[in-house]
Amino acid sequence: MLAAARHSAILAEVQRERIVRVADLAKMLGVSLMTVRRDIEALDAAGAVEKIHGGAKLPGGASTHEPGFELKVTQLKDEKMAIAHEAAAQVREGMAVGLSAGTTTWALAQLLSAGPRITVVTNSVRIADVFHQSSSPSTVILTGGERTPSDALVGPLATSSLRQLHLDVLFLGVHGVDADAGFTTPNVLEAETDRAFVSAARRVVVLADHTKWGTLGISTIASLEDADELISDDLLGGEARRILGERVGRLRLAPTGGVPRGTAPVPAPAHGAASG
Repeated sequence: MLAAARHSAILAEVQRERIVRVADLAKMLGVSLMTVRRDIEALDAAGAVEKIHGGAKLPGGASTHEPGFELKVTQLKDEKMAIAHEAAAQVREGMAVGLSAGTTTWALAQLLSAGPRITVVTNSVRIADVFHQSSSPSTVILTGGERTPSDALVGPLATSSLRQLHLDVLFLGVHGVDADAGFTTPNVLEAETDRAFVSAARRVVVLADHTKWGTLGISTIASLEDADELISDDLLGGEARRILGERVGRLRLAPTGGVPRGTAPVPAPAHGAASG
């Protein structure tokens, strides 16, 4: 296979899976590991992929870049709503529910505001407003704090208030999901607040669409193993399914009607978790 053809194949695989390993590419292309490494270096130099240890990934933005809420809310609406429906089905009347700031948790709030009476704890002004505008019977507790570009309230006031609470379940929105770094955010103060959310919850459910895989923020919120469940959409790539299926408590894929990325099946996790 000529170099140009290999480069096209590698680029297509990276776009499909978001992160690929040198060993997998070598096997797919029928060439040596050294050949693949040289191809990745060439693609990295051209800006087509980003070279990482042992493989390549889609080029990403700066780890401290934080898009505003108004931009993020227009993206991947179908995927976020599919994830929100899966999450909403887990909420029962009388529960204390944590909703971290984010556009997927905001989509979930729209569903919960029309649901049973619950107590909602959130650091998102946008989410609190959803319940206020709907005249929901639920009680909403809004943390104090400093406001970020994604409309999260963060800092000592937010963290202190969360440390006094006990939640039945936390639905955690994240900026990125990485095999090594875990669940991340581009805002250091938001990571601290989200860690307080995690500590306050008996059950942690991460909501992350397929584009979050391979995205890396500057600060880690929690490891993959800290999630009792991760709900993504059915466009999640095969390698991501394999890793997450092995390491999170349960991986649930919300149907969107799209064509799944990759062909690898989700294995049965060794520690007894289920996928769905």
